[in-house]
Amino acid sequence: MKKIGMLGGMSWESTSTYYKLLNEEVKNRLGGLHSAKIILSSVDFEEIEKFQHSSLWDETAVILSKEAKAVENANADFLIICTNTMHKVAPQIEQNINIPILHIADATGEALVKEDIKKVALLGTKFTMTEAFYKNRIEEKFNVQVVVPNEEEQNIVHDVIYKELCLGVCNRTSRDEYIKIIKRLEKEHGCEGVILGCTEISMLIKQGYVDIPIFDTTKLHVLSAIEYALK
Repeated sequence: MKKIGMLGGMSWESTSTYYKLLNEEVKNRLGGLHSAKIILSSVDFEEIEKFQHSSLWDETAVILSKEAKAVENANADFLIICTNTMHKVAPQIEQNINIPILHIADATGEALVKEDIKKVALLGTKFTMTEAFYKNRIEEKFNVQVVVPNEEEQNIVHDVIYKELCLGVCNRTSRDEYIKIIKRLEKEHGCEGVILGCTEISMLIKQGYVDIPIFDTTKLHVLSAIEYALK
């Protein structure tokens, strides 16, 4: 079994889900008392979040590259960045380490292709919904059209993530807002599925809340990591 390097803490709420799912999946596949071999570096999200909202992405890349190098030095065989948004600086992190990064958008794109999805809605932070680093990778590498909410809806989705989900808070009213947005994108844009493009959203939205398939990036990223660790 390869040793999984985790770059987490963004937020720790979703990182705890990663840790739980990774170990559950290893146990499911290998049985007995098997668990995942993991090296985890968990950062202080307060520091990262301030840089995010000040557009100081190079500063976040410096922090995460340092932590990724520490994970590599602890003998991790590969790295997963336990957040969608911070894949924005994945190229900078890659330049500073010698172990591979399993990209969360690739795990998601492969699942979309497998399910023959041609057009998909994307919910996430405003950074993930509006910038090219995630959408373009899905569209160009996997030939799937990505549709994002309108600006008002983006603000709702973004604020719920930072003001509620990252603090471990799940409100029914926020869930209803998310469902309303997903249903509009399905009806008006013909979206055949929805990407939960922030690792915390799976705390709020589950399959069955909407009619179209849900692509939980946390779960898909975990499955990709386990496949790589056990192959």
